[in-house]
Amino acid sequence: MRPLLGICLLAMLPFTASAEEPAPHPIPTRAALDAEVADAMKAAQANGLAIAVIDDGKVVHVAAYGQRNAKGDPLQTDTVMYGASLTKAVFAWTVMQLVDEGTLDLDRPVGEYFPKPLTDYPAEDAYGPWPDLAGDPRWKTITARHLLTHSSGFANFAYLEPDGKLRFHFDPGTRYAYSGEGLILLQYVIERGLGLDLGAEMQRRVFDRFGMPNTSMIWREDFAANLADGWTEDGSPEPHDERSRVRAAGSMDTTIADLATFAAAFIDGEGLSATSTAAMTAAQLPITTPSQFPTLQDELPPAQRRKDLAAGLGVVVFEGPQGPGFYKGGHNDSTGNTWVCVKQRRRCVVILGNDVRAERAFPRLVAFVLGETGVPWNWEYGKKAFVD
Repeated sequence: MRPLLGICLLAMLPFTASAEEPAPHPIPTRAALDAEVADAMKAAQANGLAIAVIDDGKVVHVAAYGQRNAKGDPLQTDTVMYGASLTKAVFAWTVMQLVDEGTLDLDRPVGEYFPKPLTDYPAEDAYGPWPDLAGDPRWKTITARHLLTHSSGFANFAYLEPDGKLRFHFDPGTRYAYSGEGLILLQYVIERGLGLDLGAEMQRRVFDRFGMPNTSMIWREDFAANLADGWTEDGSPEPHDERSRVRAAGSMDTTIADLATFAAAFIDGEGLSATSTAAMTAAQLPITTPSQFPTLQDELPPAQRRKDLAAGLGVVVFEGPQGPGFYKGGHNDSTGNTWVCVKQRRRCVVILGNDVRAERAFPRLVAFVLGETGVPWNWEYGKKAFVD
């Protein structure tokens, strides 16, 4: 599926202010931010939250609030927190470096990177059950672009299927349906097809490059000294999951200080060609469902679809009152993360919550920092109740 040309061209044009444009929303002072976060956390009943603010491509605030565990140890800016599905966006950035180098082609069928048919490879614990696709020739049409835009046709993960088997629910590239399994297939292409070690590649290309000393795709023993546990929706504490396997769909541990550095580099276009930077945050595929989850829900009638919402490469893109923007969320039972950017003035907010109830405060906090952006909160979180 090729990008939507009009929005892609818009994404590639530099922003130029004009006399008619309203004054930009003022970035809050640190004291104002501290007060707002404290009030929002209280309203959301969240025990821990860390936030970073990027303005004009530079980190201007990095702060942590609340607790990192049930003992009451303070959450700090260098506390290791679970990145959850923010991993997918960092993975996508890594993939685009391989595209820039000519190692990977977004539109080449991924099966062509292997010496034998994908479905002939045995199922492994670390990857998807590719043999399940034997007999359905659609696997031969899947491309990296499909996988990065969540249009593979797969469920989120094969183990969620009633029989645990991987299958297509629609033709690849024809619609959006969130799929971690699709990202795992692209990881398989990189590791088994190209012979690269994804964890080592991400360490070299991202974490070392941008000076992210407390970020890794797998658990490190030195993380234990300053580690965030989590809290679930009912307020129960949950220990940090020490992930021992690299998973493109969501194994990254990080800190708010580290992720702020990456977000600033990303919005500034550092490390990728201008073409790849623009492609990541351009509209690649319309989003046609009323919410992101459940992943395989019916599409809305065309007249009811949001025309300002689309899949980018590893992120979701939108058009709002400040122009084009993009975001990525991250979630599990005890984690709530978000990363929102507006392209005008290269501004972003990154929030890592080690309490899933922090998600209730995301619209309020992002609007407080950036003003009204147009982030599709109800599409991302469905019927979740947010705090005022």
